Amino acid sequence: MNKETLLTDWNFMRFLRLGLGIYIAIQAVETQSLLSGIVALFFIFQAITNTGCCGANVCAVPIKKSNSDTIEVVEYEEIK
Repeated sequence: MNKETLLTDWNFMRFLRLGLGIYIAIQAVETQSLLSGIVALFFIFQAITNTGCCGANVCAVPIKKSNSDTIEVVEYEEIK
């Protein structure tokens, strides 16, 4: 992990994960809950590394690229 990953591409979801992670971490310390601490570390890790549950946008929908070289002729039929 490099410095560029930490400092760039901060969006709403990344801030949300960081906020949830910090909030859950504070609650975990106050209640002395190990499970909550693990969940907090998971959210903080996701925010720092900019990954989601799918990791590096693996489950994103692929963009269909069209070939602009070929033009398809469409025929229309008038219906009365």
